Amino acid sequence: MQKIKPYLFIAPALIVFLVFSIYPILSMIQLSFFDWDLVSVNKTFVGIQNYLDLFKDKMFWQTISNTFVYMILTVLLGVGFGILLALFLQKNTKINAFMQSIIFSPYIISLASVSFLWMWLMNKDYGLINYVLSFFGISSIDWLGDPKVALFSLVLISVWKTVGYNTIIILSALQSIPKHLYEAASLDRANKRQVFTKIVFPMISPTLFFLTIVNIIASFKVFETIQIITQGGPQNSTNTLVYSIYEYGFKFYKIGDASAIGVVLLVIISIFTVVYFKLLSKKVHYQ
Repeated sequence: MQKIKPYLFIAPALIVFLVFSIYPILSMIQLSFFDWDLVSVNKTFVGIQNYLDLFKDKMFWQTISNTFVYMILTVLLGVGFGILLALFLQKNTKINAFMQSIIFSPYIISLASVSFLWMWLMNKDYGLINYVLSFFGISSIDWLGDPKVALFSLVLISVWKTVGYNTIIILSALQSIPKHLYEAASLDRANKRQVFTKIVFPMISPTLFFLTIVNIIASFKVFETIQIITQGGPQNSTNTLVYSIYEYGFKFYKIGDASAIGVVLLVIISIFTVVYFKLLSKKVHYQ
């Protein structure tokens, strides 16, 4: 009985995990080999035809490209600005504490509210951003209607929302660095660049490793802002894999194609995560 007891304790969590995580994944993989419109009782087995159709579609490859561009920019800018803001706000003062709360506040706002806010800010005709730019003689920019700009506008929205979270997490890592390391660096007359590269960055590397993984997965799963603001347009320039799953599944009623895209997304995230762990986990400094 003593040997079984630990398994009884984890059984509820394990059942939930199997029902709501493993089963949907297996069901998605199975459906990717069928042609089904979500309404018909019968499903038609088509083998790998759904995958072949996707890989022949130029729009699908553009969607993959959009997803990777969005992911790379949001992760680099989100974590990068998080480091800069954390370094700037690491002193324990009342002003910095107030600024930390201001910076973090967008993170707790719902994505729907954020999307509607930025739709007004980026409106071509009466948006606040173009109104401010007009004072500098810059003509109006179609932030959400220009295929060359729309994806970068969504990146800006994502960075604005998540940078506060990244900043607070990095800030906590900075404050946990032992003071005697700074004192030793001072005695060795190390400059600010040397202090950052030899002390600060190695000590906060586990936090940066965690944040990078979290931000990568979050960027791959982006949906709400695209659904509310651009619906994948203009000209498919803001379409991503997750939004494509929604389109194929609940707009075109092609559940097989939607499931195939889901499998592709699962494989991409898995490969990306494994490669990232293999390449960078050994360079992370743990105390």
